[in-house]
Amino acid sequence: MPSNPRFSSGRERRTPLWLWCAAIVCTIITLAVIIAGIVTYIGYIVIHPRVPYVSVTHAHLNPLRLDYAGILQIQATIQIRAQNGNEKAHASFSDSNYTLSLNGEDIARLVASPFEVSKNSWIDFNYLVESSAIPLDPEQAENVDMALKHDYITLDLKGSSRVRWRVGRLGSVRFLCHLDCHLHFHPSNGTYIPSRCTSNAK
Repeated sequence: MPSNPRFSSGRERRTPLWLWCAAIVCTIITLAVIIAGIVTYIGYIVIHPRVPYVSVTHAHLNPLRLDYAGILQIQATIQIRAQNGNEKAHASFSDSNYTLSLNGEDIARLVASPFEVSKNSWIDFNYLVESSAIPLDPEQAENVDMALKHDYITLDLKGSSRVRWRVGRLGSVRFLCHLDCHLHFHPSNGTYIPSRCTSNAK
């Protein structure tokens, strides 16, 4: 009686050796990824890292000088704090560059050389801003004049710092601390009106 062609021999049904090897390798990789994830999670819980940041903590505006020709001069002090709230890691700051502007006109650039902030500490930078004579167009001069009359003026501060810090044995983390703030003052006495000005990590 002829054999049924639909049936195959046991030898033909054996799984190839390379397929077993591939399955073993995939299993090992999967276990390694799971273990690495568990270790990372436990390390994060134990170390509890905090993201360093920069913020404006204080400012003061000297009397503005705006002459009849629309020439503006500004003097101000801006205090920027670099904060590292980690108890087990130093933080390195670099490429710190900020621009202070009024009504779209750049007044000054605030820069700092690379520096480090120790564990659970901070560093304050007091920037003395003294602009050169800024020629304003009629509309800009009118806006400044109105601000002086209302005793309320706003300066814009934009910029960033690059930050690197090490999270225990989990490796180094790098990101950008970006500032985009409106600093409000009473120009009559230069008083800074406190408002939230803290970096966002990117």
